[in-house]
Amino acid sequence: MGHRRGPKRLAEKLRQIREAMGLSQREMAQRLGHRLQASTISRYECERNMPPPEVLLAYSRLAGDSMEQIIDDELDLTLRV
Repeated sequence: MGHRRGPKRLAEKLRQIREAMGLSQREMAQRLGHRLQASTISRYECERNMPPPEVLLAYSRLAGDSMEQIIDDELDLTLRV
């Protein structure tokens, strides 16, 4: 099974959210819940894996941005964190 391809800017935006919150990958995994580990966050940020919808929703809620802003390459984040 190959890599899942998603929006081209998704990994960058997920990293921006985490960094704007001042969190390590481990801390972000804890904040997001869903039994995530730091290695999972790393895979999202390195484009090795695409987060499932429920994890994207958790990112959205933490960042104060809509899921659309996170997954749409044409939109920038507002980062109300």
